[in-house]
Amino acid sequence: MPTKFLKNWERDEGYSVFRKVQDRIHPGPPLKERLTNSIYRIQVMRHRMEDTENRLTQKDKDMFNKCVNAQMAKQTDRAAMYANELAEIRKIAKLILRSQMALEQVELRLSTIRDFGDVAVTMAPVVGIVHAIRNQLMGVMPEVSYELGTIGETLNSLVVEAGDVTGAGYDIEASSEEATKILNEANAVAEQKMKERFPELPIAVPAAEREKARSP
Repeated sequence: MPTKFLKNWERDEGYSVFRKVQDRIHPGPPLKERLTNSIYRIQVMRHRMEDTENRLTQKDKDMFNKCVNAQMAKQTDRAAMYANELAEIRKIAKLILRSQMALEQVELRLSTIRDFGDVAVTMAPVVGIVHAIRNQLMGVMPEVSYELGTIGETLNSLVVEAGDVTGAGYDIEASSEEATKILNEANAVAEQKMKERFPELPIAVPAAEREKARSP
């Protein structure tokens, strides 16, 4: 890692007068501090999403029981209504679960970057993942979506700044491919966890609604 980049990576308390003047011209915390702050904010978002997912799981259990009871009482229309609501709950739950899995990968990658550097190359896919999750959650968890947007902007500025200082560029296409791969892996994990946590939808659910519950 170039010396100039190292100086701005993690400051010591005794940095020179020249550095102080330089910081006044280009204010802002060191890169490592901003990266650590982004990791913390992502952890907060993950916990918030986990709380929401837990509430959805409980709501699903309650709705499932109502659907079963309605079927046993031969209340077909009511059972279908509950089943359709179940499909919608599971669609949202899967989206949130998938986003959690992807953000966990983002957090791991950022922690590695914080400890070992190589920001410009290895962080680029992370920025794409954060923006993708932000767009997916916009209509479901707007507060989390907004916060992820600001986190994405911070990470993007770190990539640009690191690239300018080190002279290291990154392959946009390769970064996009890696981001897509990570998102697909997160989706596969979410699929498995959905099967483990949620029972099969009742027979009353139309085929289209069953597919809807499985879709992102």
